[in-house]
Amino acid sequence: MVELKSPAEIARMRVAGEFVADVLAELRTRARVGVNLLDLEAYVRERIRERGAVSCYWDYAPSFGRGPFRNTVCLSVNDAVLHGLPFDYALRDGDVLSIDLAVGVDGWVADSAITVIVGTAAEEDRKLVRATEEALAAAIAVALPGNRIGDLSAAIEEVARSYGFPVNTEFGGHGLGRTMHEDPHVPNAGRAGRGYRLRPGLTLAIEPWFARTTDRIYTDADGWTIRSADGSRTAHSEHTVAITADGPQVLTRAA
Repeated sequence: MVELKSPAEIARMRVAGEFVADVLAELRTRARVGVNLLDLEAYVRERIRERGAVSCYWDYAPSFGRGPFRNTVCLSVNDAVLHGLPFDYALRDGDVLSIDLAVGVDGWVADSAITVIVGTAAEEDRKLVRATEEALAAAIAVALPGNRIGDLSAAIEEVARSYGFPVNTEFGGHGLGRTMHEDPHVPNAGRAGRGYRLRPGLTLAIEPWFARTTDRIYTDADGWTIRSADGSRTAHSEHTVAITADGPQVLTRAA
């Protein structure tokens, strides 16, 4: 079931979104050569505790993971792109780190992700990250009442193809609100004019992610981390977006 939110409820989601945006901005600066992923996890855990917020990941046990997930942030390095389980690893120069954070504040959820290149950035990695950011912007631009989910999917796919990146459709965006995952699903590839019609009050997590040379994935032995099947590097960008009569509102931007 798709649940539409009132303007007041969207405003409450924005509160959560601004907190998520702030923490991601802090993690962007903290993700440096030599920093351990477990230290980043500990930092997020403390920030959530201080805020009186709730992690959407802690104790999460969906069918696609070996639950429960006992961390507060997904940290995915290089060929890992989604659901990265933080582990004892010190970041190295040139690593590509995707950071995905979903938090509830006063009963309302926001979800966002960024990809950071640690230290020296290779141009091919910059291109990959840029592609996900541009695909996200393209999807948000068409997140208008009367359009359809397929318009978002087609916009994401068009950017990916323009860069020469294949697209996986097993994992993509989703509705959210009182919980992290709600209907509808938002694939990262599709046909314009198809799917659920967008209407004011719909709130979506739009999240393009690409691997450089494959659309196939596998789950790591940790039971959670999704990796590219051929070991190629990956990137991921995500925002929580509200559909309104005045156009799309990005709820996961800093105040």
